[in-house]
Amino acid sequence: MKGLVAVLLLTAAKPAAIEDFPYWIEPCDSRAATCRQEDAELAGWALQAWSRASGGVLRFKRVAEAGQSRLRFRWATATDGLYGEARSMWVNGRRETELHVRPDLSQLGPNIASAGARDPLFRDAVVYLTCLHETGHALGLPHTAVFEDIMYSFEFGGDIPEYFMRYRRKLTRREDIRRHSGLSAADERRLRVRRGIPLQ
Repeated sequence: MKGLVAVLLLTAAKPAAIEDFPYWIEPCDSRAATCRQEDAELAGWALQAWSRASGGVLRFKRVAEAGQSRLRFRWATATDGLYGEARSMWVNGRRETELHVRPDLSQLGPNIASAGARDPLFRDAVVYLTCLHETGHALGLPHTAVFEDIMYSFEFGGDIPEYFMRYRRKLTRREDIRRHSGLSAADERRLRVRRGIPLQ
């Protein structure tokens, strides 16, 4: 019996295997005129937040070519007809995902659009949280109906401007985004369960 208990404890304590996610970010060019060069930094910070939530099990490294990546950030435009979307596909037995993020806030309604025009930090917060949300889908997480979660779906309603503003209130300067992940405890738990990472 003692031997069985020891085996079970060793099995439970076995660390999860490191998983590497090379990622590519579309250059900010005339096709995506509403994006800014520094938006790539926001996407990178979103990936860092998920990596920290995984305890470093998920590792993200930027690559120069889209074909080398598992995750590809593309800056959506008004003609794409969406604000954020994750599109996954299987390529040679490996799941790859395109993350479409529209850095123009106009599709989120006049209140959010005007707030972004007045306050660049609010605008950056919205773009960051969108990158965070879509990356969650790329990692296998579904929508939730809990307003505190980054995986919350706006289809459930609620005060959408406040959803972003509560995060904005945590920020004094742009670099603060790196310190405030935007993930709820439930988001982090679901990530670990989904990826087979031991719970803390």
